[in-house]
Amino acid sequence: MNQIVRRKPGSFKGPKPEILAPAGNRDSFLAALAAGADAVYCGLKSFSARMAAKNFQPAEFAGLVDLAHRQSVKVYLTVNTLIKPDELLPLGRQLDWVNRYARPDALIVQDLALPALARHVGYDGEIHLSTLANVTMPAMLARMAKTMGIQRVVLPRELNIEEVKQMAAACPPDLGLEIFVHGALCYGVSGRCYWSSFLGGKSGLRGRCVQPCRRIYTQNRSSQRFFACQDFSLDVLVKVLAEIPQLRAWKIEGRKKGPHYVYYTVTAYKMLRDEGHDAQAKKTALELLEQALGRRGTHYNFLPQRPQNPIDIRTDSGSGMLVGTVHGGQDKPYISPRIDLLEGDKLRVGYEDDPGHQTFDLSRSVPKGGKFYLKAARGRAPSKAASVFLIDRRESFLAEAIKKMEKLIDPVRVPSEERETFHLRLPPASPRQPHTRLMHVLRYPGQRIRQTSLALWMSDQTLDRVPATQAAHAWWWLPPVIWPEEETQWQQRLAQLLGKGARRFVLNAPWQISLFSRPERLSLWAGPFCNIANPVAVRAFKLLGGQGVIVSPELGRDDMLQLAEKSVLPLGVVVSGQWPFCVSRVLAGELKLGQPFVSPHGEQGWAERHGSLYWIYPNWPLNLRAEQNTLTKAGYRLFVHLEEPVPKGVTIKKRPGNWNWEIGLK
Repeated sequence: MNQIVRRKPGSFKGPKPEILAPAGNRDSFLAALAAGADAVYCGLKSFSARMAAKNFQPAEFAGLVDLAHRQSVKVYLTVNTLIKPDELLPLGRQLDWVNRYARPDALIVQDLALPALARHVGYDGEIHLSTLANVTMPAMLARMAKTMGIQRVVLPRELNIEEVKQMAAACPPDLGLEIFVHGALCYGVSGRCYWSSFLGGKSGLRGRCVQPCRRIYTQNRSSQRFFACQDFSLDVLVKVLAEIPQLRAWKIEGRKKGPHYVYYTVTAYKMLRDEGHDAQAKKTALELLEQALGRRGTHYNFLPQRPQNPIDIRTDSGSGMLVGTVHGGQDKPYISPRIDLLEGDKLRVGYEDDPGHQTFDLSRSVPKGGKFYLKAARGRAPSKAASVFLIDRRESFLAEAIKKMEKLIDPVRVPSEERETFHLRLPPASPRQPHTRLMHVLRYPGQRIRQTSLALWMSDQTLDRVPATQAAHAWWWLPPVIWPEEETQWQQRLAQLLGKGARRFVLNAPWQISLFSRPERLSLWAGPFCNIANPVAVRAFKLLGGQGVIVSPELGRDDMLQLAEKSVLPLGVVVSGQWPFCVSRVLAGELKLGQPFVSPHGEQGWAERHGSLYWIYPNWPLNLRAEQNTLTKAGYRLFVHLEEPVPKGVTIKKRPGNWNWEIGLK
């Protein structure tokens, strides 16, 4: 890994997309500048969907923005978490401070409340919708730019190139798209994973995911990492993206990565963008990506004619470069590296769920084939033959480049104390409806349960089997994700239902409202997968044309009660039933549908397929029925039960199913 030799830029047809670099700490930010990134995205200490990254204090962030702007580099601030009701005021104050002293070029947001809050503090930069917002509906893009004031949409990683082109074709001139070209893949669909939250309140939608999908699970005596994805890497395939002018940025994932990764990936994708026609440049770029210390790469679904399953249980899914294994006994474990290691290299022994797992910085250089003895706390010695990975390093040329950039930072002067200028003004809540109702949501038509509102997940099977009289009175639930290639098919299904007199629908992405030409004539509710968690987001959905909201089931007791106090729409809540850990577009070939799997901690679940999505369920249900009176007094009027068919081989366990009700959403 020697100093990178830069080549002369080649020709590029059309406007160049930005190379957008991640930065989770100052050195990574400076490495992005040193590598020549066109833009950098990063977060502050709060309200960022990578809370495991170090992130930035406000004053530090302001200084880095100033430096980047002097280098003609844009900075995008990630404020892309799910916002709870009591966070609206502190978030508004943070945005107000950022708007006055830092002035980033764009805010990357997930929550529907953010565009309104940003404009309220006078922010006039761009608003970009995060991949966690799960925008997969081409028909919504024009309305999004006009109604919500969005300038860019970050596409989900799950899309293939034909779906990307569909999204691009639907873009109005004042809206751009951003696409990931490299970095980690989540097993769950972007914005549709609740696994970490369901197991202990640490929400992936709030940047606190503990990555339960990367653990070892056992099914039928086979213990594998059935849900651990390889890294996404488009590498030379980015040449196809050059033909799509609506793609304004090529984004590199990795705000938890170090400066080495940032420098190498930025440099590689700049080469592929600017010199992709040159065979030697492509070869050099691929070598840089191999040395970037990520996981093994996959093209995933990018080429629909040659899709790659990102889960390969035969391939090591640990991040970093494998440099050796542990030798010796537990009293004197050591490694004998297969490459030269440098002083300051960061190594990881094993996986996070392995006994004796640890990370450490090398105190000295170790030549290839040499010995380095590992010091471990008592009782935590690494197991013999445990894999050892190089996960970050600081070559001398990179350290020097970072130091040069560091010297250019000018401190930004901000008042140590100042009067708060942001005040939160929420409209009064809507009048509470006098009656409550229970909604029973079924996969397939069956006997109507007395004293409940019948609801059905939409599918070809339900549409064919439900008579017109029943269809007209039922509530119809749309899926958590509709892929671009499916949009026309769903429009046809809805036309069929509307022709039967159906007027009540539950949307499971706010953008699904674009499927209805006259939403004001219907009853359209936001479903629980819309992830609406605060009164400003409720109001935003109302402005889109919605008539009610089934709130995010991730919320804790206090959050749900506070939300009801200021909601401008009637509210519902899921009180019981099988809520999924996540939904995904892929399944490991070795994992069997409808059969139980178990984690090392004894948590059990199963996988099922509905339409184009794989649903991963725990074998214990969500159950807030005991809290229904409390929710009714707070103002909730719709109580939802999700009725899912349970496979014969799965046993539903009796265990508390109150999710985050008591512990609160973290």
